[in-house]
Amino acid sequence: MTLVAAAGFFLFRYGLGDPVAATYALFATVALGGLSRIPGTGRQRAAVVARMVPVCWVLVVVGTYLSVRTWTAVVGMLVVGFALAFSAVGGPRQAGAAPGLQLLYILPSFPPYDPASLDDRLIGTTTGLALLIAAEALILPERRPETYRSRATRAAGTAARCATLLVAPPHALTAADIGEAREAGQSLRSLTVPEAERPAGPGVRDRALSHTGLATRALLGRLARLRAVPGEQPGREVLAVLRAVARLATATENCLDGGPSPVEPHKELVGARARLSAASAGPGPVVEPGTACTAGTAGPAFLATGSARPVPEDGTTPYGLPPAVLRLHAALLEIADAALAMGTAADLAVRGRHARVEVARGRFWYASVPAPVLWWHRLRGHAGRGSVFFQNAVRIALALTAARLVAGLDTLPHGFWATLATLTLTRTTMDETWSTIRRALTGTLAGAVLTAGILSAAGAENAVYAALLPLWMLFAFTVGPVKGVGWAQGLFTVLVALVFAQLAPPTWRLAEARMLDVLVGSAIGAVFGLLAWPRGAHDELRHAGAELLRRAAEIVVATGASVAGGCGTAAPSRVPGRRSLQRAVILAESAYAQYQSEPTPFGGRGHETVQPADWQSVLIAGHHTLWGSDRLLDPPLARLNMAAADSVGGLGERVAGRMLLVSAALDPGDDTPTAPLPLIDSALAGFTLEPPGAPRLYYATVSWFDSLLTDMSRIAYGDQTAGATAQMTPVHD
Repeated sequence: MTLVAAAGFFLFRYGLGDPVAATYALFATVALGGLSRIPGTGRQRAAVVARMVPVCWVLVVVGTYLSVRTWTAVVGMLVVGFALAFSAVGGPRQAGAAPGLQLLYILPSFPPYDPASLDDRLIGTTTGLALLIAAEALILPERRPETYRSRATRAAGTAARCATLLVAPPHALTAADIGEAREAGQSLRSLTVPEAERPAGPGVRDRALSHTGLATRALLGRLARLRAVPGEQPGREVLAVLRAVARLATATENCLDGGPSPVEPHKELVGARARLSAASAGPGPVVEPGTACTAGTAGPAFLATGSARPVPEDGTTPYGLPPAVLRLHAALLEIADAALAMGTAADLAVRGRHARVEVARGRFWYASVPAPVLWWHRLRGHAGRGSVFFQNAVRIALALTAARLVAGLDTLPHGFWATLATLTLTRTTMDETWSTIRRALTGTLAGAVLTAGILSAAGAENAVYAALLPLWMLFAFTVGPVKGVGWAQGLFTVLVALVFAQLAPPTWRLAEARMLDVLVGSAIGAVFGLLAWPRGAHDELRHAGAELLRRAAEIVVATGASVAGGCGTAAPSRVPGRRSLQRAVILAESAYAQYQSEPTPFGGRGHETVQPADWQSVLIAGHHTLWGSDRLLDPPLARLNMAAADSVGGLGERVAGRMLLVSAALDPGDDTPTAPLPLIDSALAGFTLEPPGAPRLYYATVSWFDSLLTDMSRIAYGDQTAGATAQMTPVHD
């Protein structure tokens, strides 16, 4: 940054005698290289800045022409400020670049109001950005960390090894194998992945890569929980499914590593799952491999087979198999479902819309959607007060607009600095804003005193300022980000004085104006930080998590009722409440991401109501609800006998009730009961978990309910009781 900023400034100021271009070359570097926090290595940042160059031109042009009148400048600040801040929904790179783009719009919005100098402004901006791109890409290159795709490749390989081990006796994973699977799954969590490597964009490939990670984590978890039936050897169809899973996982690993699409292994697993259904069903309607049995229909065929058979009078199942075997088959169905989703998503992530694996349109709805429509989906999903991205955009847009209005009344000298202070000091919580302002004002005061001394001693000697500027840049750009906002503001105050002393005759009153501007900008930031969602994501996360669980409870009840009645006639994507749950998951994920970046609010008191909850399990419960409902409600559904239907319907209501209780605990209202939560494990008490004559669909549904109860246990009590449900109920082997 020192090399670029000094080179651009001195080239135009002393080489070409163009102070306007010199100013814009310097501030283009400060904006995209210092104020922005673009994640990634130097080459990754250079690529982002290169794509932003046309946007920077537009901002300079619009800011220049709107600045000639106060009211147009104010309206422009409101619209552009909101748009740039809201662009953070596009992912970490857009979020990191937004503050710098704000600065490039703010700079031409203040005096001198001279549209005739637009050419010089654009030349300076372009030169500064070009030098910055070259420096980021070539100077002190950094090694790129492991990409998310590489992590997914390694995790798919781990899944392949786990499935291969399950084929051989004793048909179970060792503690070391389970630990390896857990570690591979943890490596795909977003919090363990550098920001620049997270697949957070709205495009097909980013969505598919994120979907690949989620499906791979689900596959690894289900493989780790799989246990053979005690006293019985797995049938050849069971082993065939596991072998097909292993081959598909290996093919997925190769696909992510640049190999061919996993088309044939994908078809093999679909066929193996259908043959397992046919072998255990006996006579009756079976979907033959290679006909209607696709990735979207193999699961329903598996669950529906045998639905027309009479219930045996001897208390066994309609298939002549013990319930333990049917539970094993239900577990294999979930494993195969996760593996098929992983293979499909991986092919989409690598090849985009040219993927060769057959795509289930419900789960992978985005596969054929144009990029502008996907962006529209992302923007619409966050267009409301429940989104922290929307809150942040409103907060910063209003604060910048107020600062521009105050500066436009000609009551502030150098009003640009007041607006810049508002931009840099406004935070997402009032407590953080106040703490930042205190440190910033202290640093600015110290910098102003030092600035007054330097200007008084050096007078009008430009050579002194020119010699001191690069050294001070290096010191400020190195120490400021490390020591915090107080040091940064103080060092930047001196830096500003050294720059402007070379553009106009200096006076010690420049330090006084800088102090006044920072004070006014800080006050504006504090006011809007207090008025616009002053608690940031800390409160919003509780609301979003509770809303997610309430929506999930609706889906659980509807799914249980549909399974009990055998009335899955509508596509899962049209299940009432599904879109609401999808949007609730999106909002909860964005609130959780911001929550992780915010400090403890209000002196540490704010976390007391939210810290005990496992927020990651809240998000997993939302995804788990969507996936399970999709799988269970694909028609045709098996017909349950009276005992099984009563059990499923009652269990669905019980699980939904526990979700609502946890929801109330996360976000209690004024009259919400404050009694301790009942044991989540008691939700299955009093129900016959193995009713005579129950089909596979029953066992798959109960297994889904049990997994959701495990999620609820983690949310309410933490990991120490996460396994209690599995230990207290006979659902898991």
